[in-house]
Amino acid sequence: MHIKREELKKFRSFNGPLIDVRSPSEYYKGHMPNSINIPLFDNEERVIVGKIYKQNGRELAVKQGLKFVERKIETILNSIFEYIERHRYTNKNKSEDSLIRIYCARGGMRSLSIGWLLEKFKYNIIVLRGGYKNYRRWIIESFSNKYNLIVIGGKTGTGKTKLLKLLENNEYQTVDLEGFASHRGSTFGGLGMKEQPTNEHFENMIAEKLISFKKNDPIFVEAESANIGKCKVPHELFNQMKTSKRIEIIRSQSNRIDELISTYSIFQQNDLEESILRIKKRLGPQRTKIAVESIRERKWDVVCKTVLEYYDKCYEYEKIGKENIKDIDLTDLEDDQTILGLINNIL
Repeated sequence: MHIKREELKKFRSFNGPLIDVRSPSEYYKGHMPNSINIPLFDNEERVIVGKIYKQNGRELAVKQGLKFVERKIETILNSIFEYIERHRYTNKNKSEDSLIRIYCARGGMRSLSIGWLLEKFKYNIIVLRGGYKNYRRWIIESFSNKYNLIVIGGKTGTGKTKLLKLLENNEYQTVDLEGFASHRGSTFGGLGMKEQPTNEHFENMIAEKLISFKKNDPIFVEAESANIGKCKVPHELFNQMKTSKRIEIIRSQSNRIDELISTYSIFQQNDLEESILRIKKRLGPQRTKIAVESIRERKWDVVCKTVLEYYDKCYEYEKIGKENIKDIDLTDLEDDQTILGLINNIL
């Protein structure tokens, strides 16, 4: 086979269809964003081939792999052809549509085999040298880069996520960690959100976003704990966030309560009660009782006040030792351009 292999930098520079031919379990654990999974082996088949390789060597493993692929090769190819056509229909960069990018775990037999088959159908193929393993190495190393971060802090309900979205909509460089994690970071954080990604894929999405930016320009990111639900902010990035310039958003308690009511009152009573009960040891029996009863009676302002008492104490403790902080009071401010002007004045 004479399939063209490319190093990661050049491989990523193209915009053609991106196909991950690893098993579904490998893809779920982590993959290159914007790739589609068209597996050569399913999860069980991959395990079987791997065992044969370890116990009996490469030749028998390849033979078994061919047996698995033989009975479904038409399905695999049809899936690839359909994906290529969809990509061509939606992709505006027609000059690169004909270049099909393929990767597997290490840039070996799986990607090369699919590449060889597609070449028989006159497609232009490139395979990622070193495969996903090489990509992950690059992702991890990228967090050691120095970024011009500006952290947006503020107590619960000050609208930090809304501000981040406003900045993004106005073409500022932003990284939405909670969006990537599919979690808002508190005990209520998973309500209404889709399933969280694996930590590995969480890292992939963050790194891809950071690398797409101009390094010297500000990159806005919301202040977070080390863990967002089950996702962990990469250690090197978290350390940079702790020492970066910080904008502290201030809003009145009434503003914050209104924000929390609009965000959380739409959810089911049982889900809200479960969220409260998860922190009952920290809330204490009295506040827990008041919060649960208020949810049942739909007294949202009481619920919010009760929970804010707890979160505000936690926040003040977490702020200890933070330096390079500039406050910005957005109480009762709703005009987007006024808010952006205040942000620009302190950059």
